[in-house]
Order: sequence, then structure tokens, then C-alpha cells
Amino acid sequence: MQNYQSHITIDPNIRSGKPIIRGMRITVYDILDMLSDGMSFNEIMQDYPKLREDDIYAVLSYAADKEHKLSICA
Repeated sequence: MQNYQSHITIDPNIRSGKPIIRGMRITVYDILDMLSDGMSFNEIMQDYPKLREDDIYAVLSYAADKEHKLSICA
């Protein structure tokens, strides 16, 4: 998924400006943490019924984009 911008937003009034999904209070970190704990897409969507599968793919795309842009200064 290249166009994560329609899913991931930043609002300084929600969750202290952390990247969130579609204006909800669910952060990118929340989803990444659940995935790293071994939760499936279906399990996450059961816990958060307003989430869609494409939201989770957007989180992964967002994380990949941030990792790609990461640079280490020596």
C-alpha cells in the first residue's frame, strides 16, 4: 500500500500528536505492538471493530516508509 496518507493522520489534540488511524484514538504504535505480539489482522479487527484490513496495511506501509527514511549519523 503506497498511499497510507488517507489512513494515517496526526492531530496534536489526539494522543499527543502521535500518528493515528483515520482520526481514531488508535495509534500506529498500538497496531504495530499488537502485530509484534503475534495478533492476527482478524484478532485486531475483532478488538477494534472500526478498523479495516486496509488500515492495518496502511500502518505497515507507514512504518516501512519511516524505516526507509531513517538515517544514522555517525
